[in-house]
Amino acid sequence: MMTEPVTLLEALLFASDTPIEPERIRDVLDLESAAAARELVQSLALRLRTEGRALRIIEAGGGFRLVTRPEMAPWLVKLQRSRTRSRLSRPALETLAIVAYRQPVSRPEVDGIRGMNSEGVLDNLLDRRLIRIAGRKDAPGRPFLYETTREFLIAFGLRDPGDLPRVEGELTVPESPAPEESRPAEDAGELTGAADPSQQDPGSIGPDVAPRS
Repeated sequence: MMTEPVTLLEALLFASDTPIEPERIRDVLDLESAAAARELVQSLALRLRTEGRALRIIEAGGGFRLVTRPEMAPWLVKLQRSRTRSRLSRPALETLAIVAYRQPVSRPEVDGIRGMNSEGVLDNLLDRRLIRIAGRKDAPGRPFLYETTREFLIAFGLRDPGDLPRVEGELTVPESPAPEESRPAEDAGELTGAADPSQQDPGSIGPDVAPRS
């Protein structure tokens, strides 16, 4: 049994993560012209509206995309929120909370509060676009400063960082070790070790982690 061209078009739009141009629709479906492709798009759009489907067609970048209707947004936000929470490990949630309440915060500060190296966890949160690099701290090594993103607010159902729940006390960074001259005399002959490279500037070029619009 032959499948209707309008049904094939729906499959094409559903499978593509970028807009499909009329000329490409014409080539794939062996239509007479780009105008015929546009007519087919209009037929599918009408079917989606009359059947009360959750999807609609928009035109963007010279092509057509299949997207969800705006009224579906609250449920999609809930889905994203639950997926984000379920996939985040305890160290990731702990680090994300520190960034959220202390932002902008540097990695050495996060390490000081957690009492362990947080480089891998921060990289993971950057990859998930829950945090981003906000600049550099005016301190030795000029470490990166981190802050939360719009994706973080969406995932946790917040309008802005001010909606974060209040917590008792403060997240404090432990004081730095005493300077060398205050160490006991018996340690004076020891060689001074090099600074921990994990606390230094990770590079002059940070990852592009600007939030999606």
